[in-house]
Amino acid sequence: MTRNMTHGGNIFSVAEQQDIAWQQILDFSASINPLGPSPAAREAILAAMDRIAHYPERTGSHLREKLAAEWSVNSTQVLVGNGATELLFDWCRYFGTGTIAAPAFGEFHRAWPQASVCQLSDVTTWPTMGPVIFTRPANPCGTLLSAESIADYAANRKDAVLVDESFLDFCGAPSLTPVAKDNLFVLRSLTKFWALPGLRIGALVGDVDQLAALRPPWPVNALAEAAALASIEDREHAARTRAYVREEALWFTAELRKLPGMLVWPSVANYLYIETVRATELMQFAASRKILLRDCSHWPGFARPSIRIAVRRRWENELLIALIKEFVCA
Repeated sequence: MTRNMTHGGNIFSVAEQQDIAWQQILDFSASINPLGPSPAAREAILAAMDRIAHYPERTGSHLREKLAAEWSVNSTQVLVGNGATELLFDWCRYFGTGTIAAPAFGEFHRAWPQASVCQLSDVTTWPTMGPVIFTRPANPCGTLLSAESIADYAANRKDAVLVDESFLDFCGAPSLTPVAKDNLFVLRSLTKFWALPGLRIGALVGDVDQLAALRPPWPVNALAEAAALASIEDREHAARTRAYVREEALWFTAELRKLPGMLVWPSVANYLYIETVRATELMQFAASRKILLRDCSHWPGFARPSIRIAVRRRWENELLIALIKEFVCA
């Protein structure tokens, strides 16, 4: 199996390489809502099918207005796009190069290949000049910087600060979106928490006027917008997701810590970070059983033998634990 150092979730390419149906693969490498999409999203997609014969709204205004109301900002401060990744690349191109606080989503390092690296957990390494990127919760380790620490940092400098909060919805911690203005920008994903990665929906919050002027029209397709609007309204699905991930992550962590050679970090996200000297071997062993893990051993600025695994349904998590036990005892 080909290793991908920038992203997990390569379920379709792996299935093609192994000449198997994609449904046969159990994917722990991509951290998506284990409860799946909101039932309301499925209904909304079907109801919007007739709209695909027409262009969507030019700027995604309906979705922007809905997100602005959710996040207590003005709709002019919300830029929507074809996934958070598209928006992060646009932001990085606009601001040139700067510093990435490690660990961070691997695509930031692709967008800024010449970036400097500081340590997310060590405020003394944070730069005083130039644009900088932070992640909360941290990816792949799941730790959480306080909103206040980053807000204070941004307020005491003039250059741009981008905070990636793509996984924040899982833990319900306070977001920086309400204070995203001037030099502070916040990146949000609607695909992970709402289990819509195949539709690609993301948002950038802040003083985005100049960036918005450079982007092409029709940033979100009709079906993606319909699914996102319906999902956001489903408060019950959101509450059920947070409760499930919180309880299942505790159970999963406790079970994994019983296994020898596995250092499991505490996490507020829907993924667990595990240090193990046999990380790459374990990933390959799991792949041979049609289970995908995320090898984090060469994560930029955070390199150590490790894997990241998604919190999934109980029967799936039990299956992975059984596989790791088999690997350890082999």
